[in-house]
Amino acid sequence: MITLRRTARSKWWWVTALLLLGLAGALIALALSWRPAIAPIAPPSPGSFAPAQVVRGATLAKLGDCAVCHTRDGGRQLAGGRPLATPFGTLYSDNLTPDPETGIGTWSAAAFRRAMKAGVSRSGAHLYPALPYEHFTHVRDADLDAIYAFLMTRRPVREAAPANRLIFPLGFRPLLAGWKLLFLHPGETPVDPSRSAEWNRGAYLVEGLGHCGGCHTPRNLAGGEIRSQAYAGGIAEGWRAPALNAANPAARKWTKEALVTYLRTGISPDHSAAAGPMGPVVDSLSQVPEAEVRAIAAYIVSKMGGSPSAPVAPLPDHADAAARRFPEGAVLFGGACAGCHGPGAPMMGQGRPLLSLATVLRDSDPTSAAQAVLQGIAPPIAGRGPKMPGFADALTDQQVAAVLGYLRARYTDWPDWKKLPATVAKARKEGAQP
Repeated sequence: MITLRRTARSKWWWVTALLLLGLAGALIALALSWRPAIAPIAPPSPGSFAPAQVVRGATLAKLGDCAVCHTRDGGRQLAGGRPLATPFGTLYSDNLTPDPETGIGTWSAAAFRRAMKAGVSRSGAHLYPALPYEHFTHVRDADLDAIYAFLMTRRPVREAAPANRLIFPLGFRPLLAGWKLLFLHPGETPVDPSRSAEWNRGAYLVEGLGHCGGCHTPRNLAGGEIRSQAYAGGIAEGWRAPALNAANPAARKWTKEALVTYLRTGISPDHSAAAGPMGPVVDSLSQVPEAEVRAIAAYIVSKMGGSPSAPVAPLPDHADAAARRFPEGAVLFGGACAGCHGPGAPMMGQGRPLLSLATVLRDSDPTSAAQAVLQGIAPPIAGRGPKMPGFADALTDQQVAAVLGYLRARYTDWPDWKKLPATVAKARKEGAQP
């Protein structure tokens, strides 16, 4: 009996010790995650900022796509409230206007810089990485101060963002401190002395404000970019962002000139048209100095292998073989698509790219091809540019899959996509999310 009592006391001692150690660990983690608040300021007068700094900040804000994420459909520019769907739930973007109650009117420049580079709000709360501070942490303070000057000279809008809807317990913001330890890598983008000034400018913009890797790099289960697979392709708002490295699936290698045209107009006759989340990016880049876009293009093209040196190969068109294998897809294409995409169609004489050049049909992942058929393509620049209606209401998942199977077989030499109906169903569901 004495031995049993001693064993029981020993067991409870170990349980108590483990509980105390767990509690101590939790308190230490909370202490490490704590960040102090930065004192509020009176909203600065717009006239307190140098006009040249404000103009520069406007350009930098376009390069960073600030308004794209911080403006909801039908809402006031930069007033926030746009839903951002993630695998962990829905986040709503913050109000970036200088309203003192619902925006950043009481934020100092130091508070703004901390948010952009460390993902911490003025109050000390950790911010979710939907704000791509993984990339903004590389931006120079002078550029962040210029963006701050631009934002603080906008008209204040009193509009609070809705509450985030996240999977439990991800609403507990101190957890983000651990995420940052793993995935936030501060420091400026290094300058490569062996490269041109244009290339280095492009590296600074792409790795920093442009945060191109945020969409074009795959992410792990925790939502962090897989740095060893930088620019190998990723998912953005339910669309597939293609690889921007040597694995880019374009039928013809990108040149700097072709990419500049694409980034400023939304279309390249030798490649494809901008669709999905890329449309607003094109709209922003169409409004910045061309030299900035040329720098971006120079850097990205170097990652994809540079300008072509080999002769251009003939483009495939296996119409008969594809029709035999996908008869339903061939019929649907003839009725719904050939009027624009078929040989001799009027649109094809207007510089629109052939389907055999479409990157989405050559990608290993059919997600963007499915989204293009379901949602269509909207003109990216104020009603100008490529446009295609969506067929989500006209075609079933099986019918969309039949069309995609036919297009892949007809216009590429790549193997069939697997499980197409399931991919289409998933794309339809994600396209319907807020």
